[in-house]
Amino acid sequence: MPHIHEKIDFTVAIFVVAGNRALLIHHRKLDKWLPLGGHIELDEDPEQAALRETKEESGLDVELLGERPPTTGPGTRALIGPRFLDIHRITDSHEHIGMIYWARPKGGETRLAADEHHDIRWCTAADLDQLQPPISEAVKWYALKAIEEAGE
Repeated sequence: MPHIHEKIDFTVAIFVVAGNRALLIHHRKLDKWLPLGGHIELDEDPEQAALRETKEESGLDVELLGERPPTTGPGTRALIGPRFLDIHRITDSHEHIGMIYWARPKGGETRLAADEHHDIRWCTAADLDQLQPPISEAVKWYALKAIEEAGE
């Protein structure tokens, strides 16, 4: 996906949790363990982007977790808010505003998107310390928090 703006883009990150495990991918281009996710496209809202990216990158249909406020009226559609927001630098002149969601699988089969990822893996809290290359402290924190809050 090309950047929408040269200085900043909006992105989604989805930590899918089943039982006591979070789904992570080993990103081919970045050589990092990350959650599912990507850019929000011009013709979609953050919820649509999260559902699309999850399906494209894992084969799973998911339910986003969170509260949808009862404020929908003519010309308005309330969205499930992300669990967290961040802003992270991509290059010296480009940043991403990240909307971080928790989700649970509701259908489909987990599969590798081989053109984008080296690996896709369900990880327990203990598995996170064994990943190679090592997982970043930020992604580890989010994964542990997702397992704690969304695990069953």
